[in-house]
Amino acid sequence: CFSLHYLIPQQGIPYSQSLAHFAGFLGIALVGIGTGFLFHELAHKGVAQRYGYHAEFRIWKLGLIIAVASAIISFGQFLFFAPGAVYTSTYKRPDPREEGLISTAGPVANIILAGLFFLLAMGTGYSDTWSLIGSFGFQVNLWLAAFNLIPFPPLDGVKILRWNKPAWFALAALSLWLLRMLMLGVIR
Repeated sequence: CFSLHYLIPQQGIPYSQSLAHFAGFLGIALVGIGTGFLFHELAHKGVAQRYGYHAEFRIWKLGLIIAVASAIISFGQFLFFAPGAVYTSTYKRPDPREEGLISTAGPVANIILAGLFFLLAMGTGYSDTWSLIGSFGFQVNLWLAAFNLIPFPPLDGVKILRWNKPAWFALAALSLWLLRMLMLGVIR
């Protein structure tokens, strides 16, 4: 879904080169998005289990269909990606603090990953595959953190805000500030 726009031939670029770009970016996207998604969900699961809850990832088939459809309809320019989430189950409802900490773990994992990918991009320069992986991983993890902090159910932000408004504000402000710096070109 994230590399689909490379399949569309650009003016003056042979289709075989478009296919090569697609294959190359597919690998970069798998590393950047794959680690971001995986560690986001594993962070939720780890914190939930630390509090004694059963936690498991459940796929959301409609979310996968929407992701593919939005990528195809927009030729890879817009994507709504929500393939599933970690669900906790127990005999009791988590208290707001536990639920807030479980929810905080995902966006924090993305912010930490963004920092690691940024170091990868900076440490290798902007001319090779590793720097492209670092740059893309940095950007996508910032977007994952910011998106998940939106205080709208079922996203993490609503549970964090319910638990601790200053914690939500600090995470949201950090994510939005980093995204703003990215969009202004101050950081890449």
